[in-house]
Amino acid sequence: MSSTPLRRTALDALHRSLDATMTDFAGWDMPLRYGSERDEHLAVRTKAGLFDLSHMGEITVTGPQAAQLLNYALVGNIASVGVGRARYTMICRADGGILDDLIVYRLAEAEYMVVANASNAQIVLDALTERAAGFDAAVRDDRDAYALIAVQGPESPGILKQLTDADLDGLKYYAGLPGTVAGVPALIARTGYTGEDGFELFVQPEHAVALWEALTEAGAGVGLVPCGLSCRDTLRLEAGMPLYGHELSTALTPFDAGLGRVVKFEKEGDFVGREALREAASRAQENPPRVLVGLVAEGRRVPRAGYAVVAGGEVIGEVTSGAPSPTLGKPIAMAYVDAAHAAPGTPGVGVDVRGTHEPYEVVALPFYKRQK
Repeated sequence: MSSTPLRRTALDALHRSLDATMTDFAGWDMPLRYGSERDEHLAVRTKAGLFDLSHMGEITVTGPQAAQLLNYALVGNIASVGVGRARYTMICRADGGILDDLIVYRLAEAEYMVVANASNAQIVLDALTERAAGFDAAVRDDRDAYALIAVQGPESPGILKQLTDADLDGLKYYAGLPGTVAGVPALIARTGYTGEDGFELFVQPEHAVALWEALTEAGAGVGLVPCGLSCRDTLRLEAGMPLYGHELSTALTPFDAGLGRVVKFEKEGDFVGREALREAASRAQENPPRVLVGLVAEGRRVPRAGYAVVAGGEVIGEVTSGAPSPTLGKPIAMAYVDAAHAAPGTPGVGVDVRGTHEPYEVVALPFYKRQK
């Protein structure tokens, strides 16, 4: 057991005042749920939810060659991201294995913010720092400089509009702009991990409580509720969004994960993992790797990560994430399965749940897509 004390966000006392159930998540003491995780989940799908995501890792990259550094360090074409826009990308090892999936925001001509998963933030920081050698660019650990609050769900634009005069209607998905929310300076980003419309607000930690309370008040009339990490996981699962350590790992390249589209071979210059990823891309074409699919239970038993996917008495894959789906009313899972069994509707597929082969339907991801 680690003796390192858990890190606490700027909202820690507030979570406790709301009787949140707290849990250790990547070394942070985070709210798992406040009441019913099913109610929190459905609130985000139908109204709005409020999340503390201050455990995420913010890393700032600045300087005349910031874009060239990020193009070399990451697999995406970051130099082509416009100021005020964001891009989903990955950082890989030289052998092509995924170190983390990231969102990169271009804040100014020569300033970027890289947002890493909490569990990998130090790994990403170390890799970027190491890869910055020879570039006229600086890598700065800004994890303590930000609190991150997300408001997600169909009512979120209306809630936020009460508190800011920023042009939310003009703010596209995967874009961010500096503004003021409830009198607090913030980077307002139209991003999220729930499958719903919503916003992520990057603010100084000392402003987090005031912002949370203002959002709570603004959303009181439309059903906004505080939400923990538990419903964030079921929301992202329904939306078919990968989670590092489950669908993504150093054992997989982006092509193995069905996310080869994030690798941009056409960008200028070399990048870490280029050769290994070229080989992975051609391997994937000739001999398709296991494919990430959705599974919907015919019964009530919930599949969990690591359970075997079976067909005809053979193991054909493995569950990476599984949970009851509040939206579908059935257990669901994401799993990597052999390409021969990956087509939606493939008959005879099951999951080995503690020795019993439970029948599952193979479906295309995502399980849930919001109405535009």
